[in-house]
Amino acid sequence: MALKKQELFQKRRLRVRNKLRAMSNGRPRMSIHRSSKNIFVQVIDDLKGVDLASASTLEKDLGLIGKNNVEAAAKIGSTIAERAKAAGVEEVVFDRGGFIFHGKVKALADAAREGGLKF
Repeated sequence: MALKKQELFQKRRLRVRNKLRAMSNGRPRMSIHRSSKNIFVQVIDDLKGVDLASASTLEKDLGLIGKNNVEAAAKIGSTIAERAKAAGVEEVVFDRGGFIFHGKVKALADAAREGGLKF
């Protein structure tokens, strides 16, 4: 019996998350969520259970409300790099969730790397 699209997404998400747990070595996790209208990213310390930095296209000062394209993803990537460095985070593990690493997710990751985050 074929699995539903959402079930396949959840399986991919859990597979990625379990691999990250094994190789994280105490580094914070940079988690991405991409909806149909917006992009969200968080830097999370899983040991303490706290959010160290976050950015999304819903923030009014970024001027990207309702935009979900490659340019918006690149701007969010550079923003999260700045905020993470301000919080004292240099290295993270990249949690793409169940999303494929191309397009918007790749643009966000490349912009974060250019901003100084290492992963």
